[in-house]
Amino acid sequence: MQAKKFSLHPVVFAIAAGALVVASPSFAGGHPPSKAAVHKKPAATAPAPAPLAGESAVAGGAPALPAKAWLLMDFDSGEVLASANPDEALPPASLTKMMTSFLAEQALRSGKLKETDLVTVSQNAWCRGSSTESCMYLPLNSQATVIDILRGIIIQSGNDASKAIAEHMAGSEEGFAKLMNAEAQRLGMKHTNFVNATGLPDPAHKASARDLAILARAIIRDSHNYYPIYAEREFKYHGIKQGNRNALLYTDPTVDGLKTGHTEEAGYCLVTSSKRNGMRLITVILNTNSAQARADHSRTLLGWGFSNFEKATPFQPSAAVTTAKVSFGKADSVAAGLGSPWTVTVPRGQQVQTSVQLKADLEAPVAKGAVIGKVVATSNGKPVGEAPLVAQAEVERAGLMLRTWQRLAKVFGK
Repeated sequence: MQAKKFSLHPVVFAIAAGALVVASPSFAGGHPPSKAAVHKKPAATAPAPAPLAGESAVAGGAPALPAKAWLLMDFDSGEVLASANPDEALPPASLTKMMTSFLAEQALRSGKLKETDLVTVSQNAWCRGSSTESCMYLPLNSQATVIDILRGIIIQSGNDASKAIAEHMAGSEEGFAKLMNAEAQRLGMKHTNFVNATGLPDPAHKASARDLAILARAIIRDSHNYYPIYAEREFKYHGIKQGNRNALLYTDPTVDGLKTGHTEEAGYCLVTSSKRNGMRLITVILNTNSAQARADHSRTLLGWGFSNFEKATPFQPSAAVTTAKVSFGKADSVAAGLGSPWTVTVPRGQQVQTSVQLKADLEAPVAKGAVIGKVVATSNGKPVGEAPLVAQAEVERAGLMLRTWQRLAKVFGK
């Protein structure tokens, strides 16, 4: 039966206390497929997990949130500002689709894919109209452009769109999962294993809160041309309009992504990003008990983060941080400074200390802008960021006579 034969109405959202009420509790992404499903009596809310206290450098600690794992990350540095159970591998549900969309975005960026390329919907990818599956509702054997598929993955959380792009890029979903895991390894996602492109349940399909924050940071940083899609509230395709289930997009203008997820095993999950006054924070909530809870906990964590942390500038880009000794050069030292602006995120009111690490036995020639060390920032004894130090000037190699003299001086300790 073709998906187009279903009489589908736009998904109706109930935004109560800033959260979306989703009808079915069982599908990855949580998209009801029909009017009947939209008006079906909601399933009873699962019991809330016990509040999970987190670790943080802030005096008094972070809030305790009822979820199996949660995390707050500073986007600029990648530093984890607060977390609870950040490295346990848990079912990620449709948060998986962040990797699916990221791989498509990177293929677009490199030119391997074009936005207008057509993707065919196979029998395997096609959604059959089940109320237990999240779909973009691509007709069987139809074709859709890559950019429409991308929107279907991000906004509608379409399993059909995810499978279709996986088959288009890798020949099969299994082959695409290998690409997903290779990219996860490259990004440093140490507690993640992908089995499919959708997040549908599989005992081996896992990801940690820290890993999902790393992935979210990569999307924001590397997919800037497509990141605005994560803030779009709705997408209409094939006459069916569906809305984004990230409730904070409707209630907080500073939130601009990223992804919701839900299965019975994974609970309700949400990865969110918000930028306020030049500071961007990423939150991850894994396995809480309702769509409203995941929104509320994300809102609480963002509010706490922006209230308790601030940006600090240890050095201005034009400032000389230190001086590095240079051997066998026309000059015996070179000023070392920052190559670009550098800020760190620290608990409000805490001082920032810095330490410098320079390359040992630096020899000429040294090019202007060459990395010759790094500066590390700490606050209250904890690392909060680091930045490369670069040579502020060129140091040419000395002539033979001067080099010989310098070698002799080293031997005799002069």
